[in-house]
Amino acid sequence: MVETGNTNDISDLNLAYLLLAQRLVREDVASAMFRLGMSRELADLLGNLSLSQIVKLASSSLLLCRFRFDDQPILSALSHEVKDMALQQAHTAILMARQPVAATR
Repeated sequence: MVETGNTNDISDLNLAYLLLAQRLVREDVASAMFRLGMSRELADLLGNLSLSQIVKLASSSLLLCRFRFDDQPILSALSHEVKDMALQQAHTAILMARQPVAATR
């Protein structure tokens, strides 16, 4: 059983993530889709959620965001020291863009 402190931390993280994701979607849907790795359908759904719907969704004890560095090249690109930060960010963006977009169900 997950202890209450951890559940509250997960809910807080979910809320922060959902609010940020919604703001990104509302500001620039194409950029948000790329940055968050989500489909247009999911972006539209997220962009149209009310605050009460977001709060309800965030209260889940399951982590709603997912880390996108599921493979070694992405984690390696993000974790190694480099002299040219702009080049590292561009390389990481290219690696992330290769990943499939999350599908809605």
